[in-house]
Amino acid sequence: MNICVYGASSNDIDKSYITASENLGRKMAERSHALVFGAGAGGVMGGAARGVTAGGGNIIGIAPSFFNVDGMLYDKCTELIKTTTMSERKQLMGEKADAFIMAPGGIGTFDEFFEMLTLKQLSRHTKAMAVFNVNGYFDNLISLMDNAILENFVKPECRELYSAFSDIDSMLGYIEEYVPKDLNILNFKNI
Repeated sequence: MNICVYGASSNDIDKSYITASENLGRKMAERSHALVFGAGAGGVMGGAARGVTAGGGNIIGIAPSFFNVDGMLYDKCTELIKTTTMSERKQLMGEKADAFIMAPGGIGTFDEFFEMLTLKQLSRHTKAMAVFNVNGYFDNLISLMDNAILENFVKPECRELYSAFSDIDSMLGYIEEYVPKDLNILNFKNI
């Protein structure tokens, strides 16, 4: 299975996040999963890639050509796809992935994950989506989503579109056992 991991590209974060992503990558490879990611060499992205490499797994990196700066891209991708735009990058990542994990990251990570979550809500895909909640990083985001449901900005059924995990094995088990539901857009949105 190709699992897309969204995450930070910066090394200016607590090393525990990078270590967690390395462990995630290693366990993905042990379970015969390939990594689809934004091809970054640093941060959470680089950690996941190094973990997959250490486990002998395959890696599909996708990056816009303007990211081709020394040291920015992971140099051990099994396949490196260059795109012209960030939008094209996101689209290809979505197409090549069978499931999605949002690991700790910033604005780009949020953008990538929420675009796929929106597309799932709109019945454009039915792939598993997981949040890797390392060190409680996403606790406030989970609370934000709960509040959006409480205030009727988001339908309660949206809770079923993704699940959050702090344990890698539980998260990968969820993805492996995920049974796509026949989503009806009318359950999620008043368009």
